Amino acid sequence: MTGVIDFFVVHVFFFKQETAYEMVVFDDLSRGHPEFIPGVRLVIGELSDERALADLFSENDFDAVLHFASESLVGESVRNPDKYFRRNVTGGISLLSAMVKAGVKKMVFSSSAAVYGDPESVPIPETAALRPVSPYGESKAFFEKALGWYDKAYGLKSVSLRYFNAAGADPSGRLGEDHDPETHLIPLVIRAALTGEPITVFGDDYPTPDGTCIRDYIHVTDLAEAHVLALKALSEGLETTAVNIGTGTGFSVMEIIRAVEEVSGRKVPYTMGGRRPGDPAVLVAECGRARDILGWVPAHSSLREIVKTAWRWHSRAT
Repeated sequence: MTGVIDFFVVHVFFFKQETAYEMVVFDDLSRGHPEFIPGVRLVIGELSDERALADLFSENDFDAVLHFASESLVGESVRNPDKYFRRNVTGGISLLSAMVKAGVKKMVFSSSAAVYGDPESVPIPETAALRPVSPYGESKAFFEKALGWYDKAYGLKSVSLRYFNAAGADPSGRLGEDHDPETHLIPLVIRAALTGEPITVFGDDYPTPDGTCIRDYIHVTDLAEAHVLALKALSEGLETTAVNIGTGTGFSVMEIIRAVEEVSGRKVPYTMGGRRPGDPAVLVAECGRARDILGWVPAHSSLREIVKTAWRWHSRAT
């Protein structure tokens, strides 16, 4: 799996060998980086290729699937919903079908806070209505609902981890975000600090204290730990459910800019632009369920640690 680098392009199939888990990565490499998974078997393929999936499952005694693959750009999904429903929904159903045929009955799914759309209140509990405002969020919500039906019909148990904003980098500096094009806020702010080229802040008229969007940022190390705990919980009999993965604290775009300036010692140039379609004003998680059923508590997700590890990665790579 691409570890802490790129969460939306890879499927990690687990199979047991004695008491440990081993991984097989299935990835089309449209976003993935094979150099970040040394020593792990990589199978290159696409979810739409049902024969490739069938061959993979027939060749291995998989115990569970971690499903990370997704098109994940909110703005692009509004412009091109066909791409998102084909890749995120149709492709995901192909994977579920392969699991059912092979008798693999555990999945950890990378969902998103985008399933909530514009929430009625924050922090957002898992019981909040699913009212996505973008095709990306709609595709995640649809797949979660499909998982519920696959449980009822086939006994396929799943945990849908509703990510808030994954951010930061491996504390060792070995891995970090590497997207092309880059769309995530913190890497873009860091790039502006490094290059002097202004970042665009999309919207300064939201109903927030400084007018910019507020998001709940979770360090990728904590996010990775949540997946391990979710897999463990499924192995111990957890029923199908959805779990928010966030910190319960939100930061605005302007607060992110100030945090990067503090860590880097550099000014971040920026310009103001209009709102982007599909961007809610505030997304902050209620995180009690993650603590209660997974035993998960974020240990690395202070804003300073997130920005510090991201700065270390991006400044070394420049």
